[in-house]
Amino acid sequence: MSDQAANLRRKIEQLKGNKQAKTIAIISGKGGVGKSNFALNFSIGLSDQEKKVLIFDLDIGMGNIDILSGLSPRQSIVNMFAHNLSIHDIIETGPNAVSYIAAGSGLSEIFTMDEQKFNFFLNQLDELMTSYDYIIFDMGAGVSNGSIYFMLAADECIVVTTTEPTSLTDAYAIIKHVTSQNYQLPMFLVVNRAHSSKSGQETINRLQQVVRRFLERELMPIGIIPEDKTVFKAVSSQTPFMLYDPDARVSLVMKQIVKQYVSEKINIEKKTPFSFIKRLKQIITER
Repeated sequence: MSDQAANLRRKIEQLKGNKQAKTIAIISGKGGVGKSNFALNFSIGLSDQEKKVLIFDLDIGMGNIDILSGLSPRQSIVNMFAHNLSIHDIIETGPNAVSYIAAGSGLSEIFTMDEQKFNFFLNQLDELMTSYDYIIFDMGAGVSNGSIYFMLAADECIVVTTTEPTSLTDAYAIIKHVTSQNYQLPMFLVVNRAHSSKSGQETINRLQQVVRRFLERELMPIGIIPEDKTVFKAVSSQTPFMLYDPDARVSLVMKQIVKQYVSEKINIEKKTPFSFIKRLKQIITER
């Protein structure tokens, strides 16, 4: 029955024009910068723009999208392999109709598994590409052997940093690492927890200058998110701040970031030479 359902879904999506989801890797050079909180609320903002969104939690062992959302995932990637489930069987429904996949602790094994299981994983992922407008990968802080594949295969990366010098240094380090392996990958920047617009803009300018000078590429800013007590209160109540207080300053800024992103920055219809799945498979097989 699952095969028949998958075939039916595939035919329906083909009739829709087979539009591919835009894949975005949310990354940071260090932990504690609010990366997952940004990924979750950014996704909710996209959903408010009538986009169909899936968050794939790839922060292995440290994933907290479920905690921030007040979710208790029943399934994860581990269950998909252990019980031969369809990837649709492990998708949870999160806040604001945003879909969610918990990675669990089994994702690191995907890249060492046999060819049959690995192809099964890719085929399952491929089924999602025409089911959503955006697929958001919430990556773990820094770079691991597994996470780098998803970063390099994504349509683009959004780097989350704060105004702290150590956060800035670590952000540059991950930008340098990713750029050294895929110079053409579009990279965007978000400054989180800024105490003022001035300090946020100074952080953007400083990082842009360093990236331009030493990596000879452009880093595109998409927003400065202010320090706001609403975020702490929302986290404590396990509710995304966009839903906890839609009129809070941080929520209004996020809405503006999303609105600008959707309308000006990136065209979801943009064609790329290869699909995400083809890029991911190519990157892994070449290593």
